[in-house]
Amino acid sequence: MIINMKYLAVAAGIFGLEWKIKTYIEEKGTEGETKKAFGGLVMIRKHHNKGAFLNMGQKRRKAVMAISVLLTTALTILFILTLGKAGRGMAKWGLTLLLGGAYSNTYDRLVRKYVVDYVSFPLPLGIHKIIFNIGDFCIIAGALMCVSGVSQKQPGALS
Repeated sequence: MIINMKYLAVAAGIFGLEWKIKTYIEEKGTEGETKKAFGGLVMIRKHHNKGAFLNMGQKRRKAVMAISVLLTTALTILFILTLGKAGRGMAKWGLTLLLGGAYSNTYDRLVRKYVVDYVSFPLPLGIHKIIFNIGDFCIIAGALMCVSGVSQKQPGALS
């Protein structure tokens, strides 16, 4: 059981880090202002995302919030069930990252009524217009790890 605590600690750490960064951005950032970081490779700017990814659903915020809560709850149940099984390390780490980001963004939707996004990259093809937060990166990486973990053959499984 203590071994499984590392997953919970990491998910809580992601949530805590995001809460701290988002609170700082809310207090110190100005909407529309861009600051370059890491030699111009990263752009820091405050954005209130009132929908889901790319502001989709911003006119249906209650539905976006309900879906966010529902998916986060379902993933939490899956995570708890997965923690009780031997192996499945990639899936467990994937769910850990995914849930750390999901808890952060769902918290924002419930408490702030929008998700605080703050980082983008100066890339072509309009990609520079997309603004993320660390939780988004954790969700993406976690989802990829879950898919990879589920597709891995488990020890003792029949072919």
